[in-house]
Amino acid sequence: MSRSEDCTGPLHATAFEIKPLGLHNLGRCIARGWHDMVRIGWPSYLHGLLVFFLSLVTLRVALVEIHLLPGVATAFVLVGPMLATGLYGMSRRLETGKAAGIRDALCAWRTGSRCLWRFSLLLVWIGLLWIGVSALLFHFFVNVEIHHPLDFVHYVLSQQTDQFILWTLAGGLLAALMFGITVVAVPLLLDRDVTTKTAILVSIRAVGENPGCMTFWALFIGLCTAICFATAMSGFILLYPLMGHASWHLYRAVVEVVDGDSIPERTEPAR
Repeated sequence: MSRSEDCTGPLHATAFEIKPLGLHNLGRCIARGWHDMVRIGWPSYLHGLLVFFLSLVTLRVALVEIHLLPGVATAFVLVGPMLATGLYGMSRRLETGKAAGIRDALCAWRTGSRCLWRFSLLLVWIGLLWIGVSALLFHFFVNVEIHHPLDFVHYVLSQQTDQFILWTLAGGLLAALMFGITVVAVPLLLDRDVTTKTAILVSIRAVGENPGCMTFWALFIGLCTAICFATAMSGFILLYPLMGHASWHLYRAVVEVVDGDSIPERTEPAR
């Protein structure tokens, strides 16, 4: 069978159960994600390199229009899970005991359900909406001239105002909400032919039934992202594929299909 014929799309499913998670499960997901990344090699790192360049472009735009910086940063967090679709596809293939490569990443994008594409458009729309809201808040509530990043930092550190705190809290709440509806939904839409509504509800259930572990997972993602920003975005080259592969294994660890088509038996990849 050729690789093109072996390109499987989402399988049917109608019912899911949420499995309990422990901190040991999170560590195992990260370890498996690391193993996938190292085994796959350059196709995984290519995803990180693309995100690195996209983040530089995004940062450049935000620094030219400094008032868009918080909105753009939050929007980047929103669409990040969608960009990992190829990583999910490659981890999915490795689970069958077969080698994975760039063709499997392209396959994931090509065979993804329509709902996956609709979901990606939804995230982009929310991100653009937040950028617009941030620009309006900046325009109406910041009464100082800011033309340079250092001006922005000086404003944040020196102004005795609650507006920036409220602004930051709003962005944090939005990011938390988006984490809740994406952490499981995106890999689920790739793996199973379900509606966007179903995927979002399953994702919310996964977070709601494992609040402690999911909080630690969000902190892990946030820490990796902070390291990437602290390394002038270069950290994305390594950490983005790690987060993507590990997120796939988190989905496998927390979601169990109880009514749907069977998947190939999972085997450990050959070492």
